[in-house]
This record gives sequence, structure tokens and C-alpha cells, in this order.
Amino acid sequence: MVSQKTIGLMRMEFWKTAIEEIYRDQAPQQPVTVELWRAVKKHQLTKRWFLRMITEREKDLDDRAFRNIQELESYSENTQSSLLYLLLETLGVKNVHADHAASHIGKAQGVVTCLRATPYHSSRRRVYLPMDICLKHTASQEDFIRCRREQNVRNVVYDIASQAHVHLQHARSFSNNVPAAAAPAFLQTVGLEDYLQRVRKADFDVFHPSLQKRNPLIPLQLYLRSWKKSY
Repeated sequence: MVSQKTIGLMRMEFWKTAIEEIYRDQAPQQPVTVELWRAVKKHQLTKRWFLRMITEREKDLDDRAFRNIQELESYSENTQSSLLYLLLETLGVKNVHADHAASHIGKAQGVVTCLRATPYHSSRRRVYLPMDICLKHTASQEDFIRCRREQNVRNVVYDIASQAHVHLQHARSFSNNVPAAAAPAFLQTVGLEDYLQRVRKADFDVFHPSLQKRNPLIPLQLYLRSWKKSY
């Protein structure tokens, strides 16, 4: 969250330099970088995942809508999925099926986050939803900025939510081959599933008041999923 792009670029450059120095065992004497250095040494974390997240966030400073759903998925892969790959390494999981699941869960996370943040962004006259889907349903950015709830706006939300659901289904198709040790990294599927179910019940009205409320059962659902070691 920066007021000027230049400030954001300076922060990103700081983290690029910090990551390079961490992997040369010359971590800057700053609390976060010191702890990150310890995590890298302990779990042999891959530098590429850190740099990929930083580079993608740097592109995001352009503050524009995604041109299409593929661009949103690519952004999600490079940010959310990269973080999941690091979590798997922290858990000591090296499994190609777990990696595939992480890729799809990360994409689902990114897509849902874009949807869930729409009311917040709209209140600040910002729209980041994929332009190709908006054009397909003749929904303008002004429709979202004005929080309109017509059918064409709901159709946009339906298409985007459906894509997130598809990624969750793909991720779960690998579950029989994913080690139980990977389950803690994938607990976020509980929150994703909850939001997708609630937006469906709201008939894909992304501005419905019910979507701004927290589900008090989420902690219990997280506990049960953790106990079952499933996602």
C-alpha cells in the first residue's frame, strides 16, 4: 500500500537486494530478514520462489485491471502458489502431486481474493476484475464502481467464481497422492470453499451484505480439516 509507484519500487528493490544477501549469508541486520535467513538455512528454501513473488508484486504496482482471466491466474501462480511452494519446503514435503495441488490452490486463492476485494476496491473507484469477462457480459467498470447488482454483473462474478472452483477441484484430484504432511499448507482451502459457497447462495451478487460477514464456524472447520489431514 503506497501513495506513489516510485516508493513501491524502492521497497521491492530493497527486498530483491535483501533476498540476494540472505542467500550469500549476509542478511541485513533487520528483524524480518534475520528470521528469513534462519528459515532459509533451516529448510533450504528455494530463492526462485521469493524472487518470483517480488517481481510479480512489482508489476502489480501499475495499478490496472487484469486483461484476461489467464493474466489473473498467472499473477496468482507467481504470488500465491510461490508462497505455497515455500510452505511445502518448510514442511519438508517434496512431492510432484503436492506441487500440482499447490499450483491450483494458489490460483484459486488469487482469483477468490480478487473477487472478495471487489467491494473494497469499488469504494475506492478501482476495478481489477478480468476485462475479457467484463466485456463478454457487457459490464463496465462503472457498473462495479457504482456497486450495481444487475444480471450482467452477476454473470461476471459467476464466471470468475467458477474458475476458482475448477482450480479447487483440480487440486483435490491429487489428494490421494499428496502426503499428509502437506495438509497444513493447504488449510486455506477451507476459507476459499466457504466464500465460494456464500457467493453462490447470494446468487453471485458480490456486493451482498452477507459476504461482508465472517463465518463463525471457520475455526471449527479448520480444526476438523487439520485433524483429518485433508484439504
